[in-house]
Amino acid sequence: MATCRADPFIEHLLELMGPLAARIGPVTAKRMFGGHGLFYDGLMFALVSGGTCYLKADDATRGKFDAEGSAPFRYHSARREVTMRHYLSLPPAALESPAAMTPWARLAVEAALRLGNA
Repeated sequence: MATCRADPFIEHLLELMGPLAARIGPVTAKRMFGGHGLFYDGLMFALVSGGTCYLKADDATRGKFDAEGSAPFRYHSARREVTMRHYLSLPPAALESPAAMTPWARLAVEAALRLGNA
């Protein structure tokens, strides 16, 4: 049976999210659409594509992402470019430490919970 190699960037993200996961429960990664989704309690709160992590955002959190210059996730379909405004790029400083990542990951999980319960 072939084994799947771990993606170092995904492993790094999961490590950075470790302290949050220790408080709220497991955070998992799943391959999808040429990238990965990050999940908490069955809800996708982040997607990783092309070496960039995009976190779930909603009306309550979008302003914080905008203040950091975050960009929405975009991809090309057969007919056009699609923009997913509920997934915004992770501020680069969040990749530096678990302490820097935790507030951003928490915002994304909270947004996913709000949108999932809407």
